[in-house]
Amino acid sequence: MKCVILAAGEGKRMHPLTFTRPKVMLPLGNKPILEWNLQNAKRAGLQDFIIIVGYKSNMVREYFKDGKKWGVNITYLNQGKPLGTAHALGLLRNFVDDFLVLSGDTIFGKQDIQRMMKHKWAMGTFDVEDPGSYGVVKLRKGKIAHIYEKMKQPSSNCINAGIYRLNKEIFGYIKKTQLSPRGEYEITDSLNLFIEKHSLAAIKMEKWRDVKYPWELLDANREILDNLKGAKSKVVMDKNVTIKSKVDIGQGTKILRGSVIEGPVCIGKNCKIGPNCYIRSFASIGDECHIGHACEVKNSLIMGHTNIPHHNYVGDSVIGEYCNLGSGTKIANLRFDKKPVTFIVNGHGVSTGLKKLGVIMGDNVQTGINSMINVGSFIGNNVYIGPGALATGLIMPHSKIM
Repeated sequence: MKCVILAAGEGKRMHPLTFTRPKVMLPLGNKPILEWNLQNAKRAGLQDFIIIVGYKSNMVREYFKDGKKWGVNITYLNQGKPLGTAHALGLLRNFVDDFLVLSGDTIFGKQDIQRMMKHKWAMGTFDVEDPGSYGVVKLRKGKIAHIYEKMKQPSSNCINAGIYRLNKEIFGYIKKTQLSPRGEYEITDSLNLFIEKHSLAAIKMEKWRDVKYPWELLDANREILDNLKGAKSKVVMDKNVTIKSKVDIGQGTKILRGSVIEGPVCIGKNCKIGPNCYIRSFASIGDECHIGHACEVKNSLIMGHTNIPHHNYVGDSVIGEYCNLGSGTKIANLRFDKKPVTFIVNGHGVSTGLKKLGVIMGDNVQTGINSMINVGSFIGNNVYIGPGALATGLIMPHSKIM
């Protein structure tokens, strides 16, 4: 059986992080979301993968290559213009018979994947608090009765989890699928046509993690770090370093004197940590980063090649690649009125439901000394924030704040 992973989308709700990478390549615990799916599917017994790519496909191809590093075989199909999930799966007509489909930006557990593999036709479901952003599923006697895409008033909390067990018969229904009101050819419409004549099993997922908005990366990252075993491989560490709980440190990283690390924490390869810095629980720090003197980092996701070198505070934030924070840069993460933080997403204010949340920062952002970033700011890639300047709200890519 082949495993098909849908990885062609941009993920516009994940801006500014997806201005420079596809959503499936966003990191959790220092691995792309897509890698977690690949590993779990391999543990479930799958070896042959077809990854359907599109937006910035070179990043996926260059990272995973032919799959040999993970002990699997990977073939790529380029969707081209993104015309929907049914259009993407229609490309497989001459490549598969029996197959499993995974949405590449949602993490599925090994055992759930194995349960799906036992069926001839099946779709995964999951219960969520806010079903309006998903396809809502109507069930009848353990079977899928109908799938409703993004209902304004959802009839249940049971949603389409984005995992399917299919065979080549689906291509006939894909061919009959019409353009949806959202302007796409959607596999859920194809499955609704199938359900009219056949049975589609509903398999409730036990482990399922979707990330709709950038701040949800922090919760997903916490879940991953909670399962850390902790490892230190060929790490240079000064004597007066304090490490508490589970900490995973990559090869070639140096931990300098006076540094305190309270796990669970994940630190990548070839980093320089310290001297005299404080890294608190649920921080993920990518490869080749520098966290320096008198810096504090907590509950944050910091991507590779980023420098937070001296007198900086980063809390409850997502920081992109190749960023550099000038000395004294501070990030606010709590409103004075203690109300939940609101972000602007695609022109609309969205409440995060979180009382503590700092900044969502794209790649290659540079800040001057003593600059300030207000709570709930979205900062696009290639932004320059001058010395002593205050950055607040939505800041578009390539902007200068002086």
